Amino acid sequence: MSERWSYKSTAGHLAGTDLTGYEVEAADGAIGKVDKHSDEVSDAYLVVDTGVWIFGKEVLLPASTVTRVDVDERRIHVDRTKDQIKGAPEFHEDKHLGDIGYHEALSAYYGLGGPFGGRIV
Repeated sequence: MSERWSYKSTAGHLAGTDLTGYEVEAADGAIGKVDKHSDEVSDAYLVVDTGVWIFGKEVLLPASTVTRVDVDERRIHVDRTKDQIKGAPEFHEDKHLGDIGYHEALSAYYGLGGPFGGRIV
């Protein structure tokens, strides 16, 4: 894993904080709520339930996409647009738990070789 799977030091996330139910804001508006999350070192992520916005799809966002966690407002800001999140691979819990190819596809989408040219937009 890499820094894509770790929170930025500037995001204001405190390890151990339960982010379940927090609203998630893309760069251009609300996208859903956190359904699951992980704080594991080098494997931190959010699973966001997009609800009716994209027909109940859940997406996995690497922790590096988080720009700010507002504990008072229970809101997480990420550095992706709605369209970028809509185009992300759908979250599949069974694949996430042990399919290396799934993690490689997610890494490619969010990092080197992905549609953003290896940079966090």
